[in-house]
Amino acid sequence: MTEPLDNVATLESLLARARAGGGEKRIEKQHEQGKLTARERIDLFLDPGSFMELDALRTHRCNDFGMGDKRVPGDGVVTGYGNVDGRQVFVFAQDFTVFGGSLSETYAEKICKVMDMAMRTGAPVVGLNDSGGARIQEGVASLAGYADIFLRNTLASGVVPQISLVLGPCAGGAVYSPAITDFIIMAKETSFMFVTGPDVIKAVTHEDVTKDDLGGAVAHNMKSGVAHFAADNEAAAIQTARELLSFLPANNAEDPPYVATDDDPNRRDEALDKIVPPTPEKPYEMRDIIRGVVDDGYFFEVHRDYAKNIVVGFARLGGRSVGVVGNNPMVLAGCLDIDASVKAARFVRFCDCFNVPIVTFVDVPGFLPGTKQEHGGIIRHGAKLLFAYAEATVPKITLITRKAYGGAYDVMASKHIRADINFAYPTAEIAVMGPDGAVNIIFRNELAEAEDPVAKKAELVAEYRKKFANPFKAAELGYIDEVIFPRDTRGKLIRALAMLKNKRQTNPPKKHGNIPL
Repeated sequence: MTEPLDNVATLESLLARARAGGGEKRIEKQHEQGKLTARERIDLFLDPGSFMELDALRTHRCNDFGMGDKRVPGDGVVTGYGNVDGRQVFVFAQDFTVFGGSLSETYAEKICKVMDMAMRTGAPVVGLNDSGGARIQEGVASLAGYADIFLRNTLASGVVPQISLVLGPCAGGAVYSPAITDFIIMAKETSFMFVTGPDVIKAVTHEDVTKDDLGGAVAHNMKSGVAHFAADNEAAAIQTARELLSFLPANNAEDPPYVATDDDPNRRDEALDKIVPPTPEKPYEMRDIIRGVVDDGYFFEVHRDYAKNIVVGFARLGGRSVGVVGNNPMVLAGCLDIDASVKAARFVRFCDCFNVPIVTFVDVPGFLPGTKQEHGGIIRHGAKLLFAYAEATVPKITLITRKAYGGAYDVMASKHIRADINFAYPTAEIAVMGPDGAVNIIFRNELAEAEDPVAKKAELVAEYRKKFANPFKAAELGYIDEVIFPRDTRGKLIRALAMLKNKRQTNPPKKHGNIPL
């Protein structure tokens, strides 16, 4: 008589093998490289005891190249769901200790399953990436698996938030899944992303470059703008993801969570009256104004090290999440250039997807001039920001602190592209261009004929400044709803947000617009 199978013992054995991943030696090597394992990362990311694993016993189906004898329960990716601050989140963590984290057909199916469930239940998806790429032994089946994931990334875009943490290698086709997601967080020194690695680059272009210089966290945060955050280590990267989620709704049908604050909504800050210099040419830090008005002075900045002439990030006003966009006069005088336009446009579109009101702080002298900008397509890229603001239907509040010149005035959430409430400080200057340039054009003949052109120009500049370098003409026309004292900014913004809480606005029926990509 055949002995009955001990299914309990079998289950215990399989689960133990799944938890062991690639084995003790590979786990030790992972730790030696300053990296955590997939399960350690999940434990750090999710609330304690909340993780519910799916497909822990799935294995690959490949029998070629000796793979039939190499099967590990889970097949190199840990998937499931749990909570972050009590809110449901779906997660997958690639396990570099199992086949180098390489993606197989089964591995892709596991990821697709949690993405499909996230869409059905309306919850964010967070991917912890650490993979050597496609599993070569499976050929086109692994490539198909990548495409299946890319499709779901695309369909989920704007439906549920998607966050990618890159905590190890991410190369070749693997980079495109994070690229489609909303935010990329990288860990310094241990993570990198590139389409082609240093060896291929050297063979093709004869360039010598290290992995870190080519696609490390600093390179992608400062130079390419591919990544949004560069964390000092994995634990910091994971904490960044948790904090980012705290500002966001679970899906596009919900509002962001309300977070109570003891910061008085009517708080006045006299220091704000002194931030904008009386001299128009003198720079100042826009973040000082932002921190002076938001709840508890806390500004969660996004893309901090890229296109520093514009600032974007999340904050709260009266407990409500807001997306903040602001020109920064400390860098390139706050001009809009190609990188700043794309950075801000993507952020504005994200906020609009997920019902996050947008507060815009404006001090912009125009678009950055030069052949490099023109030949690089500043017209097309600048139009992306214009398109994003015009298309957005969430509450939009704009504050002009100083300069708002030319087409850049229109682009930066002006009344004319459907901003709801437009404030201005008394220091605001709203005109086609600055006084100096305007006088050179308007009074060209007078200046040419003047006995003392320098004195005449100074007189005309002063006259032009008196007439246009203020917010009052725009206020007369209704383009500015209220000219406010800087010290009152917080209360004005919070009351405007409260008024707009039930705003309803829709765009004309269409499949989608054709943003100038």
